[in-house]
Amino acid sequence: MTRKGRILTVFKNRWRSVLSAFFFFVNTASAQFTEIPLGTRATEAPAVRALRTEALALPFFDDFSTIRNGIPDPVLWQAGGGAVVNNTLALNHPSVNVVTFDGLNRAGQPYNPTLPLAQGAADTLTSQPIDLAALTPADSVYLSFFWQPRGLGEQPDREDSLQVDFRDANGTWQPVWWQRGGLTNGTQFTQVLVPVLRSVFFHGNFQFRFRSFGRESGAFDTWHVDYVYLNRGRRASERFFKDVAVRSQPTPYLRRYRSMPLSQYLRNPVVETADTVRTDIVNLFNNNNFTTLRFNVRELTTGQAVQQFTQAVSENIPANASQVKTVKPTPLAGFSGKSAVLRYTFDLLTTDDQNPTIPGINLKRNDTLSAHAVLADAYAYDDGTAEYAGSLNQRLGRVAVRFVLNQPDAVRAVRVYVPPYPPSLTTPNVTLQVLGNAGGRPGQILGGGSFSSRNATPVGSGFTEFTLANAVAVRDTFYVAWLQLTDDALSVGLDKNTDFGRQILYNLGNEWVANTGTDALRGSFMVRPVMGGQPDGVVTGREPAPTTGFSVFPNPTNGPLRWNDAGFETLEIFSANGQTVRTFAIRGQTEADVSTLPAGLYLLKFSDNTRTVTKRLILSR
Repeated sequence: MTRKGRILTVFKNRWRSVLSAFFFFVNTASAQFTEIPLGTRATEAPAVRALRTEALALPFFDDFSTIRNGIPDPVLWQAGGGAVVNNTLALNHPSVNVVTFDGLNRAGQPYNPTLPLAQGAADTLTSQPIDLAALTPADSVYLSFFWQPRGLGEQPDREDSLQVDFRDANGTWQPVWWQRGGLTNGTQFTQVLVPVLRSVFFHGNFQFRFRSFGRESGAFDTWHVDYVYLNRGRRASERFFKDVAVRSQPTPYLRRYRSMPLSQYLRNPVVETADTVRTDIVNLFNNNNFTTLRFNVRELTTGQAVQQFTQAVSENIPANASQVKTVKPTPLAGFSGKSAVLRYTFDLLTTDDQNPTIPGINLKRNDTLSAHAVLADAYAYDDGTAEYAGSLNQRLGRVAVRFVLNQPDAVRAVRVYVPPYPPSLTTPNVTLQVLGNAGGRPGQILGGGSFSSRNATPVGSGFTEFTLANAVAVRDTFYVAWLQLTDDALSVGLDKNTDFGRQILYNLGNEWVANTGTDALRGSFMVRPVMGGQPDGVVTGREPAPTTGFSVFPNPTNGPLRWNDAGFETLEIFSANGQTVRTFAIRGQTEADVSTLPAGLYLLKFSDNTRTVTKRLILSR
């Protein structure tokens, strides 16, 4: 029996099968965190176009490099099907952008949101009709493409597959190539050439399609396809193209963030600008090639040219190899606007348009790649795309993300990427905290609050903004933390293309631990503090009073409760589902009676003006 078959048997007819099945398929990134793949989605609705009245002529070629909204080119591909163009989920792809297949539609929603173990046909990508009526098998027509399982997505299992079908003259789809999952290598692309051999395929409305088969409940069983080429007069040995292409997303323009407040950046532009930015390019030809690198930076709100660089000497790229391109960016200085958007662009001067490998196709189309650094009102480590949802795997835990200021400021809101699915792993309620710094770890609680969907504002691109009741003054280093008070995982978007995992800390009891080591979570949580506004108070230099040795006893208890510090002012008791069930004013006291509460697990929160300590309590009978 297969892995998924065994799970289906175990969870059949159980009320919690949905939640359990989702947790089974998450990637346990470390002993503390779990990850659920989110895939990707189109960012815009497709433009309305007139229906095609004529079949396409050969050659058919698409490397998806010109697509910006996630939707495959409607001139070449039929509408629908679910596959999404992106440049964030694949690894080592032939050129910028791939098309990705999984169990999500283009809106980022599962094909089957109610049955987590449902298997079947998932994403499809179907070509427009192509006129092959004047050709025969003797014309040596081949379809070629590159494919990759997993990448940064979820590994397809043995029973999953990627398939190519041809449409014959009778309108019947016939499979001509397929690949099963269960492969161990998910980091390299493989090239395939499929011949069009049978006479039944040579007609005026020939089509081909890619189809993935796997789980239909989310971004599982991921496949990537790139560099699709159909033409006559080809050979099975034709595996190289005179094409040098850019591919990897450029690294951050900023040294410590992807985005940050403009006022904080301008305080020290040289320090905040990265020493280098880089991408990599690939030579798809079986001979050496030469390129000249150009790099420019432009501020988009004013049109100001910040930097223009051209490599002095052309550089040789070995045959069928990749090469890292690195440039030192110029800081933005003397800017007077309220916000800035820096677009930085790698552009290659190549000879791809000379003696083209693919007749009629200008392969210079994949020679340019840009990224943006937003200097506005918020800090961000992420690039705006969530490949996974990350969460703690333990109730009553906290996660914190570190931020460092150049000058005192105030946190007025927090933007959080809320994953779109699965519904059972998200929560309408979230408790956020802004904490000070205590020796390189989160310290006193400076502000925050509990929020629900009713007091949050969607701000686009999957983010929700939680506005604090009072802006929180911060001075140097501060932390934004969220609490998980229930068994249901509190999931937050996780960007796997930008790894600032060293800025993450977690607390499973009373100690903050850095996210480091071989089992550390890789990526950046998509949590963005929004700066500015009038703070509620002034941050002082006072550190929180020590809480070393603080204890609550007996634990478990049947009612009587004591603690060894009379300095706290308030005791809040939370149930296992995160609800406040009792609040005590305890100034000068060291005991309380909780015998009226039902037996179970509780969270105790002791606090005063400078300290907050949480303890777990088991109430037994």
